[in-house]
Amino acid sequence: MLKTYQEELILRTCNCDFQGTWRPSAILETMQEAAGAHSHLLGCGRDALLKNNTVWVLTRSEVQMQEYPRILDRVIVETFPMPNRRWFFPRYYLFKNEEGKILGHAGTLWALLDINTRKMLPPGDVAALIPDNSDLIAPMGLPATVDAVDGAEKMIHRLPCYTDLDVNQHVNNTRYADWACDALGIDTMRENCLESLIINYNAEILPNQEITLHASRSGNFYRVAGYHEDKLHFELGGKLMPRK
Repeated sequence: MLKTYQEELILRTCNCDFQGTWRPSAILETMQEAAGAHSHLLGCGRDALLKNNTVWVLTRSEVQMQEYPRILDRVIVETFPMPNRRWFFPRYYLFKNEEGKILGHAGTLWALLDINTRKMLPPGDVAALIPDNSDLIAPMGLPATVDAVDGAEKMIHRLPCYTDLDVNQHVNNTRYADWACDALGIDTMRENCLESLIINYNAEILPNQEITLHASRSGNFYRVAGYHEDKLHFELGGKLMPRK
């Protein structure tokens, strides 16, 4: 059984931000695609699950970066799942340069969703398709919760648009990083990168659900939370580091 999966990419301008470094949402896109490719090889990819009206959805993500690669840099991405925790499937990632130096790592928690009822499903037969990776060492613990930030808060209204939606008919997990960076602002992102990025996906965001973003920053710490009609749909936060 294929315990781990690895792929290499060359960063293009479409993968990078206005400062030429790997864009946070592009990191999440790479993680999503690598997980999808590995799941396909294991027999539990999207096409296989859809036969039972089931899809994978993310419940939490956490990315920690030590160094950001730049345009035309080669990045090696390695991913592997770990034993499921009740209804949740942990998956981890390592990001390396072509010399093998660790640039960062990430952890995610996935769950199964009934595409018709939009309700979570138990692991069922899918758990048997996940390799026994109990002998591997995860690069971090399970994705964390988002801490409160004691800073001035600004509110931004956002209505999901065409480019926010994915094949599951909701806002794609990668778009939350773009929303957060937009909320932090150009000046902040010109001077800083995201050293850490934690996202807690509390409820999916569907088309026509206007989201109110509550964004705050205190020193190097930030938090962005999204609400629709007083219901919390996601929390995102972490720590900034100066650009090199």
